Amino acid sequence: MSDDDLAARLKAFEGLPAVSEATGKDPVDAAMIRHWCEALGDTHPAYTGPDAVAPPAMLQVWTMGGLSGHDRRTDAYHDLFALLDEAGCTSVVATDCEQEYVRPLRVGDTVTFDTVVESVTGPKSTRLGTGWFVTTRTELRVAGLLAGVHRFRVLKYAPSRPVRDPRAPRDPDRPRERRPRPVVGRDNAGYWEGVDRHELLVQCCADCRRPRFPWLPGCPDCGSADWDTVRAAGTGTVFSYVVMHHPSFPAFTAPGPPGPYAVGLIELAEGVRIVANVVGVPYDKVRVGMPVRLEFLRCDEELTVPVFRAEESGG
Repeated sequence: MSDDDLAARLKAFEGLPAVSEATGKDPVDAAMIRHWCEALGDTHPAYTGPDAVAPPAMLQVWTMGGLSGHDRRTDAYHDLFALLDEAGCTSVVATDCEQEYVRPLRVGDTVTFDTVVESVTGPKSTRLGTGWFVTTRTELRVAGLLAGVHRFRVLKYAPSRPVRDPRAPRDPDRPRERRPRPVVGRDNAGYWEGVDRHELLVQCCADCRRPRFPWLPGCPDCGSADWDTVRAAGTGTVFSYVVMHHPSFPAFTAPGPPGPYAVGLIELAEGVRIVANVVGVPYDKVRVGMPVRLEFLRCDEELTVPVFRAEESGG
């Protein structure tokens, strides 16, 4: 099938429903709001108490189907992705989302929503492979009134290189995959320069003295553009964590075999949080509250990253 023929068939899906007359699996819930705010460190009073509203950025949360998914997806949705699979675009990656907030969602609200295929564009060549961008638009309502709009875009692509079966034995002569390179720009170059020197530098506002991480061009509290840095002592605790099972990515488990690994949200003694690998214990032994200490991992000749080793007292 030529690109022109495929494009014509894909364009026919634009405007078709992807999810129809769905209802959120749970009402807007105070416990979920609390978990969200704790994870992000958001203490705004509007998100607590009897008149609590949900943080606007939680909009998509109330449409999620969980592991069991939603049963309201349409044939058009399934046919669109089946056509892309048939064209060799068997892999998918989320690229971005946009949200519009019309009215606040309050505890106890029941959210209903409909999703349409807004656009299918391509083909687009990327480092991952060549594929098509699929954008869906979801309108959320409460009691029939529009509460928000969520646009979600994915790239369905044909991998530029064969996908390796993680269960297959690794060729010892094959170079190990490299970690993805961080995006280094004007606002965070100093951080990575510090990491190269085995220093974890935390920004500190020159006016209100609030520490912040990751690095930002201005203070989120007082708005000052002036700042300096403090060198983190390197002690902290696991505030939260996830275990990555799939896809298997050997670069994150070096020097061991491919497999699950733990990614922690580490609360430093300086009062900020950083995302990094937790090492020194099996992935299934990582726990919230576990004390950890900063180390620097030399990934290759170009890249050093901070990781956190579990202290013996936390095992």
